[in-house]
Amino acid sequence: MNAPVITPSKAASGALLRRLSDIVGSRFLLTGERETRRFRTGFRFGSGDALAVVQPGSLVELWRVAKACAEAGVIVIMQAANTGITGGSTPDGNDYDRDIVIVSTTRLHGIQLIRGGAQVICMPGSRLFELEEIVAAVGREPHSRIGSSCIGASIVGGICNNSGGALIHRGPAYTEMALYARITGDGAIELINHLGVDLGYDPEAMLALLDAGSLDDARIVDDPSRVCSDHSYQDHVRQVDADTPARFNNDPRHLHEAAGSGGHVVVFAVRLDTFPLEDGVTDFYIGSNDPAELTAIRRTILSDFASLPVQGEYIHRSAFRLTERYGKDTFLAIRYLGAKTLPKLFALKGRVDAFFGRISWAPRDISEKVMQAAVAWLPNHLPERMRDFDRRYEHHLILRMAGEGVEDARKLLKSVFPTGSGDFFECTKDEGEKAFLHRFAVAGASIRYRALHREIVDDFVALDVALRRNDDDWDEKLPPELADRITGVSYCGHFFCHVFHRDYFLRKGENPVAFEHDMLVYLDTRGAEYPAEHNVGHLYPAKPPLQKHYRDLDPTNSLNPGIGRTSKLANWQ
Repeated sequence: MNAPVITPSKAASGALLRRLSDIVGSRFLLTGERETRRFRTGFRFGSGDALAVVQPGSLVELWRVAKACAEAGVIVIMQAANTGITGGSTPDGNDYDRDIVIVSTTRLHGIQLIRGGAQVICMPGSRLFELEEIVAAVGREPHSRIGSSCIGASIVGGICNNSGGALIHRGPAYTEMALYARITGDGAIELINHLGVDLGYDPEAMLALLDAGSLDDARIVDDPSRVCSDHSYQDHVRQVDADTPARFNNDPRHLHEAAGSGGHVVVFAVRLDTFPLEDGVTDFYIGSNDPAELTAIRRTILSDFASLPVQGEYIHRSAFRLTERYGKDTFLAIRYLGAKTLPKLFALKGRVDAFFGRISWAPRDISEKVMQAAVAWLPNHLPERMRDFDRRYEHHLILRMAGEGVEDARKLLKSVFPTGSGDFFECTKDEGEKAFLHRFAVAGASIRYRALHREIVDDFVALDVALRRNDDDWDEKLPPELADRITGVSYCGHFFCHVFHRDYFLRKGENPVAFEHDMLVYLDTRGAEYPAEHNVGHLYPAKPPLQKHYRDLDPTNSLNPGIGRTSKLANWQ
């Protein structure tokens, strides 16, 4: 195989910009510092310069943009919803050897039901909440829901990052059927059709068929050698005595072409399974001051129950209280306006921050302060029984069961509780909905807290950790040399697969990079893997299997270079 031949260059940018403008129109080619800022800045982490932001309006335009960028030898960073927490869809600093073009896919919506709704084909900008609405109309559910850390997340972004996994029956976002482009070792771009759809052979004609939005059933081709979800995950997660985590980003089991690609290919469409709606769903709310009680429940359900939980979400008192106060607007917006309003609100927030960011005397984090003040006077939004459990118990587990599992869980919990350290209650429909929504608002609450308390908190480090399936010591107690460097934490997670999201608020003067490094060393001693489901981004090192996946897909290192702390330079120098 010949060595890659991309030659780094920051010249001839004017010619490329003219070509991109011809493709998408001047309205959708952004070059100013202010108008590109929200695309160049990560949801939680990461920022840097970019030559331009391009917003193609069709798959044909996306192909032409990718081709123009490949021929110009620039870096391309594919970006969907920009809701990631590790900075993996934005530049990271300004130490790249080529100009960067960010390609935003937010205009590329489209979801088509196939095989009677048993599967879907999703375009690059489609969101999870859109998928939920579409498949619900035919009595089905998607592979994931609104997102535990990034409400409004994109479907394709989830596949590229192996995200999700909150739904225990389905595992992380995964497919082996996708239509994607890659930049080859000689700098050319090629379109690869493993979507299971007969589209012909000419790239623009193929993509125009998908742009049209209605595929003839005769074009759909099943490939028994490829799957559109992880069919083995239920058996995998049940292995409670296994000395390895259930799922994590560096796991070779879930690295296949677009899946786990981390932006090293240009994805035009993915094909995914959908799932039957769960019947007779009941939610249980469990509280305890003894982690061993929750451990015993987890092991019993995974080992002995015929029917696994639909979901099992953990929330620590730290996250409960932080989110009750600082996640209230997110909770209320989704509750009363719907998840589909979140992207528009985030976009508005980005424009407000960009505007005031140009004014030297304007307060920092003004949008966060305004939104917090706007909801502060509203009455408490959480059910009284949840608030009572917060007062009484440090650890909370929200358990959603369906079908026969409901009665099995009811019997188990009644046989265990009440104890001197724990109890449970069976939720009403309203309580269950609010409990899960409160859990899903946790991530944004940390951002809000940092914005409003910069006098005591310089920053926070967000870690996404997969513990071993047999690790009963999941209740983190940091050693003093780490605990003394933080002012507080926020912990939540997907309890049954032992994936935990942990935010650490650093004391003034603490270096986030140094603290994160020391935390990762500590986690290595625990046999943990990281990240669990949010892509390595620019925070975590990519381990050898993931690095190989990136290199095989992108031999010139032209697409999203630098993620996983790999080289940002052409040809992986």
